[in-house]
Amino acid sequence: MIRMMEEKDLDRIAELEEQLFPADPWQKKNFLYEMNDNPYARLFVFEENGTVLGYADLWIMFEQAQIANLAVAREAQGRGIGRALMNRCLAEAEAEGCEVISLEVRVSNERAISLYSKSGFIKAAVRKGYYENGEDAYLMIKPLGGNQYDNAAGN
Repeated sequence: MIRMMEEKDLDRIAELEEQLFPADPWQKKNFLYEMNDNPYARLFVFEENGTVLGYADLWIMFEQAQIANLAVAREAQGRGIGRALMNRCLAEAEAEGCEVISLEVRVSNERAISLYSKSGFIKAAVRKGYYENGEDAYLMIKPLGGNQYDNAAGN
């Protein structure tokens, strides 16, 4: 089940961050900021039998959306949880009329790149030395439907 992230989830999420991203994990304070102070953020968790198995942080900024974080517990990878979280993010962005959605991903993260490619994202650029350890990131983007308006009427 996908639901909104709650503060009670943060210990588990911090644990997953340490396991999945040991070089530069987000801390609980980062997620607290996203939940309480970032007006653009929408945070989701995938929960099964009371255990958080994945999470996503989506930013909706006017006509653009960005996936700031998306992760799935190692023991739950390959079960469609990442795809479900991605689909939730895409649906939210489309519902808000976003024209494009983007994300950054480590060039070495082949599993994530495959998921994003299958979801319609394309590699748009390389961000050199993007991560704290110096690893490059791909900037991946996907066009969305966006707000439909009448140019002639200026609406």
